[in-house]
Amino acid sequence: MNRHAPDPALARALALLEDAPLVDGHNDLPHTIRHAAGGDVAQYDLRARREKRDTDIPRLTEGRVRAQVLAAYVPPKETQPASYALQQVALIRRLVAAYPDALLLAMRPADIANAKRTGRIAVIASIENGAAIEGRLDTLDAFRDLGVRLMTLCHNLGTDWCDSATDTARHGGLSEFGRQVIAAMNRLGMLIDLSHTSDAVMHQVLDISAAPVIFSHSNARALCDHPRNMADEVLVRLPANGGLVMATFVPQFISQRSRDWLKPMQDRFGKDGPDAEAARTAARERGPWPRGSLAELCDHIDYLAGKVGHDHIGIGSDFFGGPQGPGLEDASCYPHIFAELIRRGWTDATLKKLAGGNFLRVWRAVEQAAAQPSAQ
Repeated sequence: MNRHAPDPALARALALLEDAPLVDGHNDLPHTIRHAAGGDVAQYDLRARREKRDTDIPRLTEGRVRAQVLAAYVPPKETQPASYALQQVALIRRLVAAYPDALLLAMRPADIANAKRTGRIAVIASIENGAAIEGRLDTLDAFRDLGVRLMTLCHNLGTDWCDSATDTARHGGLSEFGRQVIAAMNRLGMLIDLSHTSDAVMHQVLDISAAPVIFSHSNARALCDHPRNMADEVLVRLPANGGLVMATFVPQFISQRSRDWLKPMQDRFGKDGPDAEAARTAARERGPWPRGSLAELCDHIDYLAGKVGHDHIGIGSDFFGGPQGPGLEDASCYPHIFAELIRRGWTDATLKKLAGGNFLRVWRAVEQAAAQPSAQ
């Protein structure tokens, strides 16, 4: 095949993404800016397309991204998590303010259409790690007032009220306060993100949430046996909730070979390590680290669609400045994902749902549930 010949699937994907707003459910750009530039938005210069980056305005534009969830990530061992989260939310707001012609802070679903109409990218602020609320429900209200519309309940360690998928369980899922957090998020119209949570938490939230939930960056455990991925027993419950699972690019969540290569250097939950020297030694002994490819990601998307239906899937890259697999190196890759799915027989209607239609439906449903008198 002539690689310079026109690719009809890619041409169709590009045309579709001009029409259908593409929403990415999770990106750790604020964390990257904090560590690469000390949180200095101007120094990082999001307009510049630089080597060894995965996310900037040129790449997002090339990837046809119309809405990006940016995570105010809070490290699990942070001793002042609310302060840390506040700093990261402020960074997100400074980022939007620095590029008003390119970015728009999205407070409601309609802002995604507003951003598209004005040629900008909608930015949806999230908090990754519910430790940020420091055991107070009114902290949730404060973060919502600052523009946060989504919260991941925990990260790689459990919190005082929520068990993590990659830590020893302490609460059998959610504590009583954790149940109050779910009710408060329903009341506030905040999207509940169950990525990183234990299976018990997933089931309990699906039992009690009055609104649809999302899994902003998770894959199928049946294809890659990592505790961060979703078990079939959870997946089959998602349609009844009306929620959404967003397939992610993390190599060890895509590829079983990647998971197996890393496993000897990680704890029993598949987290921590390897350090640089251990990785070099492993590469000498066992060959290079195999990273999940674009085709393998599409295997997960196909599998998830088969389990939950095309109304309940999306994409959440989890770009964070780290290494990704072939075809998934940076935010310009999305049209190629859609082209691969077109080759697999996906229709325009199902692709538009995957791109952002499903996320918009869920966000609207969360807001509608919050508007009900019973939610208040």
